[in-house]
Amino acid sequence: MRKSTRPPQKRNFRPALLVALIITVAGIAAWTVTSSSALETSEPVFIPTYVQSFAMAEIAKPTYTALPTTTALPILPTEIPTNLPEPVVQAEIVDSSNTEPGAQPGEPTPTYGGNKYILVDISEQHMYVYEGDALVYSFVASTGMNSATRVGNFSVLDKIPNAYGSTWDLWMPNWLGIYWSANLENGIHALPILSNGGQLWAGYLGTPISYGCVVLGVYESQLLYDWAELGTPVEIQR
Repeated sequence: MRKSTRPPQKRNFRPALLVALIITVAGIAAWTVTSSSALETSEPVFIPTYVQSFAMAEIAKPTYTALPTTTALPILPTEIPTNLPEPVVQAEIVDSSNTEPGAQPGEPTPTYGGNKYILVDISEQHMYVYEGDALVYSFVASTGMNSATRVGNFSVLDKIPNAYGSTWDLWMPNWLGIYWSANLENGIHALPILSNGGQLWAGYLGTPISYGCVVLGVYESQLLYDWAELGTPVEIQR
């Protein structure tokens, strides 16, 4: 038997590898489709949503209002002592024009038939002015130191545009005399004017500071002077 002299041929493995690769790819594709279907049929996954825990609001920017600054009260003039034994002032007529002299010491008070009335409250340091039942004016006032202003029912005895207190060398604009103590008269008037032109007790209204009179501001005393009549009742209470 004769042997073949043709060399043996090598096997070609390429077709087998190609088939194996196709099978592998097909398997992966099938697994992917199966997994996707399973995911589609499964229950939905809850994803928490963000909840806003606060609310937005527009707030107006606050405005700043400057508070008024306080100033120290003026010092009382040294020319006028504050511990005089007699707290009443003698009223002497300086300007005789438009003067309405009333009762002198010991004389009866002027008769009055109107409905005007002045009330001075010492505890409040305030004056209330009425016409009938209507409150016409309400003024801050100052009465006498150490209870120097007498309590009781009085009336307007005289009206002097500018009276002079010789005891302390004071001018008292818009004087309304209300009662006598011996030959001295107490009254209602504006802040006193010193002989040097300075204004006494400015800044102290609302505090017992006078020598017995009822003191008002300049503007307020002018209103009262023009309004009051001789005989107008004046009540002073604590």
